[in-house]
Amino acid sequence: MKVLLTGGAGFIGSHTVDALLARGHSVRILDNLSKPVHLKGKPDYIPNEAEFILGDVSNRCDLEQALDGVDIVFHLAAYQDYLTNFSKFFEVNSVGTALLYEIIVDRKLPIQKVVVASSQAVMGEGAYLCGNCGIVYPNIRKLSALKGKKWETNCPECAGAVESQASKEMVTNPQNQYAMSKYSQEMIAINLGRRYGIPSVAMRYSIVQGPRQSFYNAYSGAARLFCLHLYFKKPPTIYEDGRQIRDYINIMDVVAANLLVMESERADYQVFNVGGGKPYSVLELFEITALVFKSQLAPKISGEFRFGDTRHIMSDITKLTRLGWRPKYSPQKSIQDYRSWLMGQGNIDDVMDYAEKEMKRQKVICKAGGVKQTEAYYSGVSI
Repeated sequence: MKVLLTGGAGFIGSHTVDALLARGHSVRILDNLSKPVHLKGKPDYIPNEAEFILGDVSNRCDLEQALDGVDIVFHLAAYQDYLTNFSKFFEVNSVGTALLYEIIVDRKLPIQKVVVASSQAVMGEGAYLCGNCGIVYPNIRKLSALKGKKWETNCPECAGAVESQASKEMVTNPQNQYAMSKYSQEMIAINLGRRYGIPSVAMRYSIVQGPRQSFYNAYSGAARLFCLHLYFKKPPTIYEDGRQIRDYINIMDVVAANLLVMESERADYQVFNVGGGKPYSVLELFEITALVFKSQLAPKISGEFRFGDTRHIMSDITKLTRLGWRPKYSPQKSIQDYRSWLMGQGNIDDVMDYAEKEMKRQKVICKAGGVKQTEAYYSGVSI
C-alpha cells in the first residue's frame, strides 16, 4: 500500500516510516522541516526509499500533492511550543486536519484509513479519587499555590486530598492551547471520518521516549533533558519536588500501536490511549538515566516549576490492549537507546546553550516565591 506520513521526518513519524518500509509498503513523507525541531534541516535518518515532499499541512496544494495515489494516511504533523501564539496551534493542528478531510471528501479519494496523532495532554490533570467526592477532574493548579510550593492538586469540590488515577479515553479536560487543538483533531477525525465513511483512528500518545528526539525541541521531555545534562556532565534541574507522576512509553511500542490500528478494522472510529502501562516519578526517571550513564551527579531541586504542568498523569491503556497490543519496553530501554544515539551524533556542543536560552526567552520557568507572572501564561508541557 501507499502510505503518507505528514510530519514523517519527526520523531514518531520517522520510526513509523522505517517500520512501514520494512513491511514492504510504499512510503511518502510530507514535512515542512520546521524549526526548532529540525534546526539543521532534513535529518540524515530519512531513508532514500521514502519519497519526500517539502510542504505544509495547512497548504492545500501541498496536501493535495501528497495525497495523490495514497491508501493510508498517518497524520502526525503538529505545532508544539510554549508560546502564546494561540492561533498557530489551531491553524496547523486543527485546520490542517480539517483540510485533510476536506480534500479527501471533495476529491473522493479512496483513503482506506486515517490515523491521527493526538496527545495525553487532552486529559489535562486527568482523573483523581477523592475520599469524599469520588472521581473528580481538577483543573490547572493555581500560580499562588505553586509559588508557595504546594505542588499537589486538591479536590475541586471539597478541596480535600486526592489520589491520581489512570485515566480512560472518556476523560477530556484540555487546559492549554496545544491540548485544545489536539482534542479538536480527535473530534474532526472521528466525527467527520464516521460521517463520510473514512475509517479513522485517534492515538492519544503519552510521553514518548527514544532516539531521534530533537535536541532543540524543549517539548521532547525528560529523557532528552536528563541525557543531555549527564552527557555534558552537568546536573539537571528537576522541577517542583520531582515526585510528580508521568507515563513514559518507548517509541517502538508506539510504532507497534500505529501499525496495529492501521491494520485493524476494530480500531476504526475510536480514540486510544497509548501509554507505558506503569507510572514513574520524574525522580525515578532521573535515577534510571543516572544508572544508564553511570553518573554520580545529583539533580538540582531548586523549587522551580513550569506553570501549566500537570501534577500527575497516567493513561489507562486497557482499550488498546484488547486489540492485542501491550507495551514491551521499559524507560530504561528508552534511555539506553537515546544514549546510544546521542553518542553517535556530532556538533551538539551548542545544544544546552540553545535550550537554556530558549527557556529563558520564553519565560517558561518560574521560581517558587516572588514570581512576577500572570496566570494567563500557560506552557502546558509535562516531562
